[in-house]
Amino acid sequence: MQHNVLILDFGSQYTQLIARRVRELNIFCEIFPYNNPPKDLDSYKAVILSGSPFSVRAADAPHPDLSEIRGKKPLLAVCYGAQYLAHFSGGEVAPSNIREYGRANLSYIKENELFLEGVSTGSQVWMSHSDTIKALPTNAIRLASTKDVENAAYKIEGETTYAIQFHPEVYHSTDGKQMLENFLVKIAEVPQNFTPNAFVEEIVAEMKEKIGNDKVVLGLSGGVDSTVAAVLLNKAIGDNLYCIFVNNGLLRKNEFQSVLDQYKDMGLNVKGVDASQRFYDALSGLDDPEAKRKAIGNAFIEVFDDEAHLLTDVKYLGQGTIYPDVIESVSATGGPSATIKSHHNVGGLPDFMKLKIVEPLRMLFKDEVRRVGATLGIDPELLGRHPFPGPGLAIRILGDITPEKVAILQEVDAIFINGLKEHGLYDKVWQAGAILLPVNSVGVMGDERTYEKVVALRAVESTDGMTADWVHLPYEFLMKTSNEIINKVKGVNRVVYDISSKPPATIEWE
Repeated sequence: MQHNVLILDFGSQYTQLIARRVRELNIFCEIFPYNNPPKDLDSYKAVILSGSPFSVRAADAPHPDLSEIRGKKPLLAVCYGAQYLAHFSGGEVAPSNIREYGRANLSYIKENELFLEGVSTGSQVWMSHSDTIKALPTNAIRLASTKDVENAAYKIEGETTYAIQFHPEVYHSTDGKQMLENFLVKIAEVPQNFTPNAFVEEIVAEMKEKIGNDKVVLGLSGGVDSTVAAVLLNKAIGDNLYCIFVNNGLLRKNEFQSVLDQYKDMGLNVKGVDASQRFYDALSGLDDPEAKRKAIGNAFIEVFDDEAHLLTDVKYLGQGTIYPDVIESVSATGGPSATIKSHHNVGGLPDFMKLKIVEPLRMLFKDEVRRVGATLGIDPELLGRHPFPGPGLAIRILGDITPEKVAILQEVDAIFINGLKEHGLYDKVWQAGAILLPVNSVGVMGDERTYEKVVALRAVESTDGMTADWVHLPYEFLMKTSNEIINKVKGVNRVVYDISSKPPATIEWE
């Protein structure tokens, strides 16, 4: 994946959105923390500096070393990046007299390459900052203004360096994607060659070279990510790939057998392992979300270690890790962004397990994984499956885990998901599921008082899981589903619907 774009992360909540917009232009990009950039910059044809929650005037403000970038590679500085260049290069940054947050419109544009195509006066942009650029840096010329922000964009003469105070990556900057295209394609001349076909060719060649004749054991889950990872690895190493599908006792209703049947005709070597009790034992007495995730991750590792020992000369553990997993687990590859949660398939293996990790999808977002899967000829119905968390129903049962609670949630989930399919709603939803809450509520059934469980239904729409909005499911459907759950699932007497978006909420409750 040559001709990369490097994004230096200063901790902005929008950094991942920059990457998404760049990828949508069929240009490969990577996020690195500002204080730990890649040592070899030769393959990067352009660099983007992200925003940040910090002020450039603060003593602990991020201070990157741009000596090998500025003036040597095309550079686009966004928000904090624009203020950073101004503050440390002869300009002035000061607290803003007004709150510069939200929608704004470009009131002035100087004719230039960044706004040459598809951007005009009146274009809506998104501001999110408390400081403002009072004076431009040395040798800079103003390119754009809004009513309240005089220095909304500038260019440094003698360099291919551009800076914008607003966020082109967010939805509310209506011409933001066009600005990124103008910078990356027209100015930096980055080839738009990051396509599913190109990715398959390159990753298969890379896996062949890395793995050689060694064997790989891979855990299948029945989901999109592990399936595409398996087919890619199978394409690279063939019969040297050994797939294992583990029943952790936390799957959806009847999922263990249906997934095994699903892979039967795909040419994959799959073995089913029922380790339900092992996972229940590992989870016994745990109610903290992180403790549950880690216990499940450790149990998975132990199961795979046992299975790997039944094979000879296995050197690698294959995983379906994708880019959002990595970003959320390790704060954008070690940068200043806040860690949201740990993922059971991210972070390496313990010393006792001698397998090395191979992750063919590690740099892809979910929608990119689906496009790669389509290129590989995987069944569209399988590719259209909703994401399902690696820890399974354990993180949809708030509190401690018991087989009885799992059985209740499996029944509730089956009614909800099957209902979505029967009413033609499944493909209109990105992810859906049910959550068993650690509260009981009073109810009345057959003139008798009940004190039973509450379940929450969750359905969101998204493209990559980084942001999501709740789906406006028809009231008639929700009413029918609620009635069916309460009437058919013993132990549940109340159903609620989650109408939270991400952010501020996450898609899963734990």
